[in-house]
Amino acid sequence: MAFELPDLPYAHDALAAGGMSAETMEYHHDLHHNAYVVNGNKLIEGTEWAGKSAEEIIVGTYDANAVAQNGIFNNISQHWSHSQFWEMMGPNGRAMPSELESRIVDAFGSVDAFKTEFGAAGAGQFGSGWCWLVVDKDGALKVTKTENGVNPLCFGQTALLGCDVWEHSYYIDFRNKRPVYLSNFLDNLVNWENVAERLSNA
Repeated sequence: MAFELPDLPYAHDALAAGGMSAETMEYHHDLHHNAYVVNGNKLIEGTEWAGKSAEEIIVGTYDANAVAQNGIFNNISQHWSHSQFWEMMGPNGRAMPSELESRIVDAFGSVDAFKTEFGAAGAGQFGSGWCWLVVDKDGALKVTKTENGVNPLCFGQTALLGCDVWEHSYYIDFRNKRPVYLSNFLDNLVNWENVAERLSNA
């Protein structure tokens, strides 16, 4: 069964008050994400990966020793990561649930310290990629960054929060100010209830 572009869980302009414009969402979701779906479907057609889940394809095609990943991995991994990204955001600035806040404080010392580390990971990712809050294989919360389409599934980690730091994610609204985009993401765009739910299911 072919992959499909998921609908946004909110209107294209729902995040505008939080700093992510409808124009960005139209380009990012409707064009960029859709291209990963279309190209991914073409690449897996007639291969051993046809009919497999995105998670199976990502783990099965990731090459830790490769300088650049293959086309199937890149497109399906980006499809998976973007599908999570839309859910990890939401309008109206939801408050961080207390259980999540407690775990973050335990792991990083404070919520502000976590935000500083997360923002630094995203700002320090050279070129394109992502920064993440993950549950590592040992059960600990950690901040990581990945290049291009690589995501936490490649390392046996559970993604709780991810931020896309490819330029298409922020250039319309923030131009080259990636650190400002990351700070705004954490303060105004994250659906912390979704993050807490991912933690409880980890």
